[in-house]
Amino acid sequence: MKFVDEVRIFVKAGDGGNGAVSFRREKYIERGGPNGGDGGNGGSVVFVADPQLTTLLDYRYQQHHRAKNGEHGMGSDCNGRAAEDMVLKVPVGTLVKDANTGELLVDLSETGQRWVAAKGGRGGLGNMNFATSTRQTPRFAQDGTKGEELTLRLELKLLADVGLLGFPNAGKSTFISRVSRARPKVADYPFTTLVPNLGMVQYKDGLSFVMADIPGIIEGASEGVGLGHQFLRHVERCKVLIHLIDMGAEGEGRSPLHDFNVLNAELGKYSPELASKPQVVAANKLDLPDAQARLEGFTEALRERGIRVYPVSCATGEGMQPLMDSVAEVLFTGRTEKLHVEIPAKAARAGKAKAKVAEKKASASSAGAATAKAATKKAPASLVGAATVKAAAKKAPARKAGAAAATKKSAATKKSAAAKKAVTKKAPARKTGAAAKTSAARKAGTAAAKKASTRKSGTGTTKKVATKKAPARKSGTAPVKKSAAKKASARKSGSSGKAAAKKASAAPKRAPARKSGGRRS
Repeated sequence: MKFVDEVRIFVKAGDGGNGAVSFRREKYIERGGPNGGDGGNGGSVVFVADPQLTTLLDYRYQQHHRAKNGEHGMGSDCNGRAAEDMVLKVPVGTLVKDANTGELLVDLSETGQRWVAAKGGRGGLGNMNFATSTRQTPRFAQDGTKGEELTLRLELKLLADVGLLGFPNAGKSTFISRVSRARPKVADYPFTTLVPNLGMVQYKDGLSFVMADIPGIIEGASEGVGLGHQFLRHVERCKVLIHLIDMGAEGEGRSPLHDFNVLNAELGKYSPELASKPQVVAANKLDLPDAQARLEGFTEALRERGIRVYPVSCATGEGMQPLMDSVAEVLFTGRTEKLHVEIPAKAARAGKAKAKVAEKKASASSAGAATAKAATKKAPASLVGAATVKAAAKKAPARKAGAAAATKKSAATKKSAAAKKAVTKKAPARKTGAAAKTSAARKAGTAAAKKASTRKSGTGTTKKVATKKAPARKSGTAPVKKSAAKKASARKSGSSGKAAAKKASAAPKRAPARKSGGRRS
């Protein structure tokens, strides 16, 4: 039987039946009313995981799957018949994905698991469902809904507990035929196995597990060399991986250690999670002449990495039981102590030295990255510095203008100070002018007094008394004049001097009146 593990199919659910428009028509019955029935529901498309299937070959040639539609409603209150669901059986471990988006819809990993991929349409209602007291003759009905349709991609991942990995012609098919009842094709040329094979291994105390054998993997499989790594999906569910190393491999660049490194590198490129699973290393074909000579060097090389090597011969069965015991212990208990050995002291030191060198390189690279980041940070800082220089250059004219304005302001202040000094100098001049006026007034008063005395010189003693009183009065007016002069200087105005002069002139005018009184006496 051809093994097919990936197909693309189209599924469509059935449409719902339409409701009927019908009225009751019988003899002797008038206006019997509506009696149209409902339509039936369409069939759905359902996937079921079947343990009896191991391939998707049935869907390679039949890619379109359509469920039946529901029947339409009929008269006499008869409803349409609902369609049956379409059941599509697939192997256990099938992944159903949307072909357009790649979204994982369901993983059918359990026996008998069911999943509705496309739901059938709902049947429409007949006109008998729309009759009311105000609408007794409805002449319409409801149509059924359409069924869902999808384009799906089915991928098969075999459910196995243990997976066999190795280069082509490493003895994988012989190994699975030795420990189980599987009978894959065995030949003495590479790529004998073209499809995965499953085998049920019966272990001790009634324990059993499934082992999967996949085609060989060579260098460059991740790039499509050989059969590629498309079959590695079948060991993604495995809990333990067995690496079969061909100790008698011949060819350019072939060696047990090289094969082991290449195999792990291809696993890491495909899936880091798959590469991190527990691995049991088995050195196969010990029955060959040169195998024993290569075994010692290969075992010592893996011992430095802390990996234990199980020497076996699938052709003769040598060393198979210890290997199966270790596989069963890891599978059923999860303990991996038997898969590792103690690293020698020299190897441990060398490993520490390599780790230190790697750390130094990592630190150097990180330091280089840090310096690069600092340089990138400094570059914007230099740009900012240049921008500040430009801004300073732009601000320099403004500062010069400000300095010129400041000098103008200082000159203005100096001018205002000089003006204030000039005002203060003019004030004493004003004071001197007021004093001159007061002195002129005094002189005028004395002159008037002298004239009066000369005019009245012929009167006798009365005249002498009057002349004596007049000087006394004049002397009495002198303090008044002095106080007026002081007030004029305090007020700093010429008006007070004029008032004092008027008072001084008024005082001698009163003297002649008193003289006339002296004549009467």
